[in-house]
Amino acid sequence: MDYALNPYSGCAHGCVYCYAPEVTHAEWGGWRIPKAKMNIARRLALELPNIEGVIGIGTVTDPYQPVESELELTLQCLKVLKDRGFRIHMHTKSDLILRDIGLLSEMDGTIGITVTGIEERESKMTEPGAPMPSRRLEAIRELVDAGIDVYALVGPVLNHLEGREDAFVDAVADTGVKLIYMDSLNSRPLLSERLARMRFRGSPSAERRINESAEAAGIEVRPVFR
Repeated sequence: MDYALNPYSGCAHGCVYCYAPEVTHAEWGGWRIPKAKMNIARRLALELPNIEGVIGIGTVTDPYQPVESELELTLQCLKVLKDRGFRIHMHTKSDLILRDIGLLSEMDGTIGITVTGIEERESKMTEPGAPMPSRRLEAIRELVDAGIDVYALVGPVLNHLEGREDAFVDAVADTGVKLIYMDSLNSRPLLSERLARMRFRGSPSAERRINESAEAAGIEVRPVFR
């Protein structure tokens, strides 16, 4: 990715492992209230003539958080980028992306869907505002079926996956996806405090087992940061 595009500031998904608030010096409570950049598509159209390269969408906040279903700022930006032939690389953990599957199938790009587990209970605890894992896995499946370049983003790998690694990889493999990007927990002081209170932590052992299980299933695994 050469450029970052985030139609929203803050994120309603409220993932307890999110390090973006500390990186952007935002208060955790306020971070969960998204702020829309209402003129983002117009500003994007003005800037594109002066740049070239891959546009990363959702590098800090999710471009398909719930407010997108109303405001359609991500959709507006995608239309601008498609009209100008830009390649995109998008990250999300929402099946709302399927709304735009027709448009995305006509664009040059790669999509990463974040899946950090398959149990709804843990998902409700760690990602309270995000769609359940089953919906994200279905989104991956439909993107694969549409011929779109898509991978599963597994990050961060937390200890709730320990002992469930094989079942997790089986669920990911069932979507037809052939690539997993895996990321370790990016620890920050306030983030670590939140996770410790909830008894969550990063898990190198789960990372190793996912690597082994994915290899056996014919899925390539790459680290997010090389």
